[in-house]
Amino acid sequence: TPLSAFTNPRRDGIYAIKIGAGDRLVEVQLTANNHHIVIGLRSGKAIRFPQSEVRAMGRLAAGVRGISLGYEDSVVGMVSLPEDSEETLLALSEKGYGKRSSITEYRITHRGGKGIKTIQVTPKTGELIAIKAVESKDELIAMNDSGVALRTDIVNLRTMKRSTQGVRVIRLRKGEKLVSAVIIKDPTTTTS
Repeated sequence: TPLSAFTNPRRDGIYAIKIGAGDRLVEVQLTANNHHIVIGLRSGKAIRFPQSEVRAMGRLAAGVRGISLGYEDSVVGMVSLPEDSEETLLALSEKGYGKRSSITEYRITHRGGKGIKTIQVTPKTGELIAIKAVESKDELIAMNDSGVALRTDIVNLRTMKRSTQGVRVIRLRKGEKLVSAVIIKDPTTTTS
């Protein structure tokens, strides 16, 4: 949706997208025609396609299919990156495993496909909870289901092949799971 559609917000807000029964909005990103979109699923799959495959629509449109969902699967997040970006993709699982992979590991396809493996989901790793674009100077803050925030430097995570299970990024107590993650872009330039 063009940003111009949001120039006159109301006190009680305005609709940004039409959401069907059983659906929910997971992530919003700014994008441009030279960007590629990556969408990640709980099952550990992801799809990459050119942003140009999604035409501009009004605020009340429901949108188009970005990725096909399997039975009981769901989207965990999306990334919008310039086509020539040098950022890596961070895949993070609910049991604290994760890894960085080069965007070039993700072949460009058409929107609406089933995706390819972005992290190997096993009982040891748990399901995928987040997919983020990161650089070595960034930091990761992850929240577990007990309400505890855990922080680590992205530089500590080496770049690995797309289809591996990754390494333990964050240590969790028995029974705990990660539920969300956020990236702090280059904290040395962040002002308070």
